[in-house]
Amino acid sequence: MHKKPAKPAKTPVHGPKHSNQVRIIGGAWKRTPLPVLEALGLRPTPDRVRETVFNWINHLRDGSWADAQVLDLFAGSGALGFEAASRGAQSVTMVDSHGPVVRQLEVIKDKLKADNVQLLRGDALAVAQGAAARGQRYDLVFLDPPYQQDFLSRSLPLCATLMKEGGLVYAESGLSLIMEEGMETPDWLAPWEIIRADKAGMVYYHLLKLKPTAA
Repeated sequence: MHKKPAKPAKTPVHGPKHSNQVRIIGGAWKRTPLPVLEALGLRPTPDRVRETVFNWINHLRDGSWADAQVLDLFAGSGALGFEAASRGAQSVTMVDSHGPVVRQLEVIKDKLKADNVQLLRGDALAVAQGAAARGQRYDLVFLDPPYQQDFLSRSLPLCATLMKEGGLVYAESGLSLIMEEGMETPDWLAPWEIIRADKAGMVYYHLLKLKPTAA
């Protein structure tokens, strides 16, 4: 009796690879999962960090999102931008330079019917410069760039020209922006006041606003 040859195993067909997922913490799309593409430098803000940050922002804005103009310059997974949109921000502009990432964000936007979200593919610094030149101003700017490329020192000076009065910048980094005693504050950070800061694992996260003399 001859055994039938085993059938070759089917090769699974996958869509875009997802290394993991994050989820929207609050608002209209609470608990919605967001897939994270395996893209170079893509490192989404952890759920618990976003929960803390949005608690900070809610407190400082007295829970009001209806008139918020938001700019997410390094959108990545969209976790920060879609979180703001979920909570009712009037408009959220999300920017990323990576084609597959932007296409994934478009899929999520369509699924959520997120009419308050605008997606732009382009260089974050060039987009910021263009927005400043057009006189656009924002209540909240998210800066969660790849850590190794010194983007914060280049993007924070641009944000100084993009903020509405009392506007907030969220900045995530592999290093603390709080200078240790005896260290001189670099020029790019000097106009900013750090009003909240914390650390989770190797992630340092901060909420900043312009000092009154720099506004």
